[in-house]
Amino acid sequence: MTDILSQDEIDALLNAISTGDVAEEEYSSVGEQKKVKIYDFKRPDKFSKDQIRTLQMMHETFARLATTGLSAQLRALVGVHVASVDQLTYEEFIRSIPNPTTLAVINMDPLKGSAILEIDPSISFTIIDRLFGGKGESTKISRELSDIELSVMEGIIVRILGNLRESWSQVIDLRPRLGNIETNPQFAQVVPPNDMVVLITLETKVGDVEGMTNLCIPYITIEPIINKLSAQYWYATVRRGETDQNKAIIQERLDGVTIPLIAEVGSLEVSFMDLMNLQVGDVIKLENTPIKSEMVVKIGERKKFKAIPGKVGNRLAVQIGEIIEEIPDELLGSTRSEQEY
Repeated sequence: MTDILSQDEIDALLNAISTGDVAEEEYSSVGEQKKVKIYDFKRPDKFSKDQIRTLQMMHETFARLATTGLSAQLRALVGVHVASVDQLTYEEFIRSIPNPTTLAVINMDPLKGSAILEIDPSISFTIIDRLFGGKGESTKISRELSDIELSVMEGIIVRILGNLRESWSQVIDLRPRLGNIETNPQFAQVVPPNDMVVLITLETKVGDVEGMTNLCIPYITIEPIINKLSAQYWYATVRRGETDQNKAIIQERLDGVTIPLIAEVGSLEVSFMDLMNLQVGDVIKLENTPIKSEMVVKIGERKKFKAIPGKVGNRLAVQIGEIIEEIPDELLGSTRSEQEY
């Protein structure tokens, strides 16, 4: 609660300020101070907060898939999770990564342009050491990769791109392809230096070795699908995908279910003795069933179709005709109960 000054206190304060005993700045009101947000017109924000959150959720899925895939391939404890999602210029990204490093240029088909996947050298050499039979211990090697090491990292990156495609599947059928691997960031100019990009930083841990993996995607690449990068669209697509998946599972299980299909020619009551005396070639005369009358086709115990008997080649067959909508006894019983009530 703000204290109210009396008139004498106000007069004393004004006199102290006029004589210079007290600086005016010391009594500036805190409530009058406004928070100022710096905005650089040379690098305007291209992504909204909602789009940044959607990208973060998508790549959290990518991080989980990459964790599972790398752990199985390296047979080591691997952890990948999203540290941050930021928008900055491409020049700022290039300046922030080490030289040399593992820099993969990714073709983002069907989107135009390319993205950059940068893996910290410590992580790269740990993966290589692990695949070559080593323990994957931390090393302080700072050099360019050899041809054999580049071939090994190419296989790792291709597998990671498969995880990236799956994580983007709710938004677009992305088909990322590895273009080439560079070690010098200055040789990977996919967009002009002042173009805006979104940078997804992933904290990566292989065994006891920690490092950063960066995914840099230019704005011009994402621009055609920018409207789909909203939490509402993403969640709706995820729910729709789960529904379609459930339908496919139910359909697959129903395809394996067998049920009897009976074409009933007619019915007749006979004695047990007559039934026991039946022999091959005997003719049974059905009562109240004309030769040209339609047959009834039952599915299980339920009448479903009317059919006409005939032949297909040397085989007896029936041609399905009118559909019979038979009310099951349990439903018929409940209807009667309601009517009686």
